[in-house]
Amino acid sequence: MSLFEVMFTGIMLFSIGIIGVISRKNIFVIYMSLELMLNAINLMFISASRYFHSMNAQVISMMIIAISAAEAALFLSLVVLLYKRKGSLDADVFNKLAQHRDKS
Repeated sequence: MSLFEVMFTGIMLFSIGIIGVISRKNIFVIYMSLELMLNAINLMFISASRYFHSMNAQVISMMIIAISAAEAALFLSLVVLLYKRKGSLDADVFNKLAQHRDKS
């Protein structure tokens, strides 16, 4: 595969992730869309690294994977807390929580 094909695939995956974040209300779907976006960036970094024969982009890709793992732990704890308090995984609940905080 050429660099253009891999980059085009990464751009398409990133675009699908953006659409998923913008158009969905379920928190799990939003999280999966964010992960899709991060993996698309990793794909583009690694393909560029292989094309230019450099290890720099692969190191950045490993850092993104580590950040993604930390994000997963934080996200899952927030989802459990949100579900315990509100009984729903709808993203609009976060807006209601922010409005409640502003009124106090």
